[in-house]
Amino acid sequence: MCVKGPQVMAGYWNRPDETEKVMTPDGFFRTGDVAVMTDDGQVKIVDRLKDMVLVSGFNVYPNEVEDVLAQHPGVLEVAVIGLPDEHTGECVAAYVVPRDRSLTAEELRRFSRENLTPYKVPRHIEFRETLPKTNVGKVLRRALRDEVGNFAAKRTGSS
Repeated sequence: MCVKGPQVMAGYWNRPDETEKVMTPDGFFRTGDVAVMTDDGQVKIVDRLKDMVLVSGFNVYPNEVEDVLAQHPGVLEVAVIGLPDEHTGECVAAYVVPRDRSLTAEELRRFSRENLTPYKVPRHIEFRETLPKTNVGKVLRRALRDEVGNFAAKRTGSS
């Protein structure tokens, strides 16, 4: 989504390099949000561009997968991110705080297959006690990506 108007910033103070990344030549600001226009003309923000997962060239919006998984009665909270994958570029990974401790990854995959296109079904499902959040309770996908990335780097010996 790009926006323009008198209330929209003209750029970053003393950061022409960063300004060039987010401003179009005709003065529109690239928000980083992915939006769609509904049939009745409303604009609906569906996700953040940085959060989008690219699976074999297909866009997967984490919010869509999270919304489906959150409908499962055994799920309390869920966050979805992309993980590197040698075959598909990225794969969908779900981090789940279970409401029901007997919930299994296979049960969630089966539920996902019934409600999502196959490439959107999480290949990796990990159960956790908590998810990283902001002070107001919003899940921090960035922190989750950083945490998962740091763990992977330690396992492979890279940094």
